[in-house]
Amino acid sequence: MFVEKLKETGSKGVLEATKLLFRNIPKEGLKTFTSDNGKEFSRFEEISKFLEIDYYFALPHHPWERGTNENTNGLLRQYFPKGTDFNTISDKEIRDVATQLNNRSRKVLNYKTPHEVFWADFNCQIKLHLI
Repeated sequence: MFVEKLKETGSKGVLEATKLLFRNIPKEGLKTFTSDNGKEFSRFEEISKFLEIDYYFALPHHPWERGTNENTNGLLRQYFPKGTDFNTISDKEIRDVATQLNNRSRKVLNYKTPHEVFWADFNCQIKLHLI
């Protein structure tokens, strides 16, 4: 999970944050992008083009189509209860929580961490490309 406080709200802020957050992720590590139907994602075509991946929208009232996102939102609520004013939360606090969650083992990942799974897969791909 990568985090970035939006410097600007709306679709422009989401586009800029997405570009910033995914700029160093190797293209081989990205498959698809799925969001909800909020107007903040109206610049989805630019995101899709920038990331060079297919972009999908979940159907309304189908949270299982974004299962990892919904689960992560639940984990984030352990640190930031509903109604939290994020203007009072520092960037460092947010990064610290992201680091904790990225390094927290998950049953669904065979008790590996998201960080281990993502980067191990990517490192394997790199090694295959170098051979």
